[in-house]
Amino acid sequence: MRVSIGKRLFFAVLLSIMAVAGIGVELVRWKLSGNCSQYDANIEMDRLGGLIGALSMQYRQHHDWSFLPASSEERTSWLHNELARVQTDQDAKPGDTPLSPSLGYRVGLLDDSGRYLAGAIANRIMVVVASIDRVQHPIVVDGKVVGYLVVAKSQNPDDELAVAFLIEQQKSLLIIAAIGVLLSVLAAGLLAAHFRKPVKQLVDGSRRLGQGQFDTRLSIRRSDELGELADTFNQVAARLEDTERWRQQWVADTSHELRTPLSVLRAQMEALQDGIRIATPDTIALMLRQVLSLTKLVDELHELARADLGQRHYDKTSTDAWQLVQDVFAGYSEKFRVAGLAASIGTAPVRSTVHGDEERLRQVITNLLENGVRYTDTGGRIVVHGAVVGPELHIAIDDSAPAVPEHLLDHLGERFFRVESSRNRQLGGAGLGLALSRHILDAHDGQLVFAASSLGGLRATIVLPLEG
Repeated sequence: MRVSIGKRLFFAVLLSIMAVAGIGVELVRWKLSGNCSQYDANIEMDRLGGLIGALSMQYRQHHDWSFLPASSEERTSWLHNELARVQTDQDAKPGDTPLSPSLGYRVGLLDDSGRYLAGAIANRIMVVVASIDRVQHPIVVDGKVVGYLVVAKSQNPDDELAVAFLIEQQKSLLIIAAIGVLLSVLAAGLLAAHFRKPVKQLVDGSRRLGQGQFDTRLSIRRSDELGELADTFNQVAARLEDTERWRQQWVADTSHELRTPLSVLRAQMEALQDGIRIATPDTIALMLRQVLSLTKLVDELHELARADLGQRHYDKTSTDAWQLVQDVFAGYSEKFRVAGLAASIGTAPVRSTVHGDEERLRQVITNLLENGVRYTDTGGRIVVHGAVVGPELHIAIDDSAPAVPEHLLDHLGERFFRVESSRNRQLGGAGLGLALSRHILDAHDGQLVFAASSLGGLRATIVLPLEG
């Protein structure tokens, strides 16, 4: 069964108030019980015979209870005063146990139908809550029961004064209890409203997110856990919105990248089919280049998909990262010459051993040098140097103009991202190489950092934790 927050809060507050009230009653009982004298309950009942006799006599004289005071307030004290008068008229014998001083506050009078006439009667709620017993003694006139004298008693004789206090204050206590219930309802309502509104906003916002409305945000400004939950919700929504935007961009870019080589292949094949062109070595070479471009793109997409799913395997061993840089750099000497670039490499850093996959790290270095060859103007420079910075190895690859605009540096490494002023399909690839490189370095607890180079171009820095 579903129980709302408002009901839960109501019962929690109500039970708290009842617990406090119960503790208060017990404290009163404990406080007052020490002032009660010890007496025999049976003696008390025997000594009430005088009051019963007096009431029977007055009833016989008036033939009914019309001799009682008219107002209910006077009737409450009248029976107490009548008991005191009877006790004064009856001289106590030497050695008799004195009556409890609380008796006058615990005795009441009912008619033969059980309706209230005078004195103090413990109501049924007080009987249950305070474990009070009600002992009835009939009042008989001419052989007929005309009423009952009712005495409220506790299970422990030491608590009789506390019982008298509770009976005397029972109306006030019931009013206080009613006020407590009303206050609990009010407090529960206010607390429920205080919590229900942000909870409802969270539920509604979650539904909208589930429906794909990733621009959903919550305007909850609180300093408690619900406020923290709302902030987390907004962060998750923003992340989902970015993910959806990246997904849409990913699909658009992928289809765009595939469309170009496919269009070239289709045009060449249709021309061959229509007899417009003949299958010369140059035509076949052109088609082969498009096939290789498609193959490279599909391979890179496959590698990125595997990296996203955590399915790429890394065979990590102790590897001299600087030696890898030197090997790849030496292999690019001919490309540097053809591109008209002056390339140099610095001295070896004092330490360069890392725990990594040699082939994957070689792929990162190759990607960065390939970008340098492709996008550096003829006559420019490429400089590679390494340094130990704390527990890390930094390998920096600087190139000369053209530079990458500063506001685009943070986007380098995003899938399909190109700096349009210098990167195009005639010079570069699909823009996936740097994204792959970042994935590889992330798997090595490293990073790929881009900044402006002092040579006028781009500086790409590989950061790897040193072994040991």
